[in-house]
Amino acid sequence: MPTYEYECTSCNYKFEQFQSIKDKPLKKCPKCSGKLKRLVGSGAGIIFKGSGFYQTDYRSPSYKEAEKKEKTAGTTEPKTDSKQKADGKNSTDKKQ
Repeated sequence: MPTYEYECTSCNYKFEQFQSIKDKPLKKCPKCSGKLKRLVGSGAGIIFKGSGFYQTDYRSPSYKEAEKKEKTAGTTEPKTDSKQKADGKNSTDKKQ
């Protein structure tokens, strides 16, 4: 729900009112019962909820391409199974 600013045309009293978008604008000043006008507000600041936003969320296309090249350069080494490392044998070796 937004906060609206009002100003009395009689006594120049300014105040803010927290109300629904569907609510009709206020018409009477709470101090002097004069006529109110709703002021043009600058809007509220954006509130980010959640774990947050990071600098790396929106990288440039050139950065993403360089990152892909770096990843593919590191994958030239053949991958070995963790079981092979422990046994010191290939899975293609036959039992004798």
